[in-house]
Amino acid sequence: MAELSIDLIWKYVADAEFPNRHAITFSGAQQVESDAAPDWGGSESATNPEQALAAAMASCHMMTFLALANKTKWPISQYSDHATAHLGKNSSGQMAVVKIDLAPIVTLDTDFECTEDMLITMHERAHRYCFIANSVSDSLTVDIKPERAP
Repeated sequence: MAELSIDLIWKYVADAEFPNRHAITFSGAQQVESDAAPDWGGSESATNPEQALAAAMASCHMMTFLALANKTKWPISQYSDHATAHLGKNSSGQMAVVKIDLAPIVTLDTDFECTEDMLITMHERAHRYCFIANSVSDSLTVDIKPERAP
């Protein structure tokens, strides 16, 4: 089984009411500044955990989609997405990410015949096999609205 880790460091900041800003290092190299979401006093310039969850979901979905597309010889030339995490109360009344919207746009070679139903089915398969989607609570809704680029 693969093990994937991050390093996180937080340091006390004098005169800060409740300092949340911290650094997350991936693979010992790439560092991301993180904070609470702006609604909870965090900085808009830093990544927050809710955005990171949406990014993980979108990234995993894309990589799974591209792997399936490659396996079935779909000629993908570009893929983009805009993911949104929605906060709300879960069934236990606790604050949680209750929904993530994905809006992937797939550009295929112009000669490739692909119906809307084929595209939707491929995204459904990608969601079913996505590691992140399979790791989150069943109470989290992931709404995928795929679109084929013109």
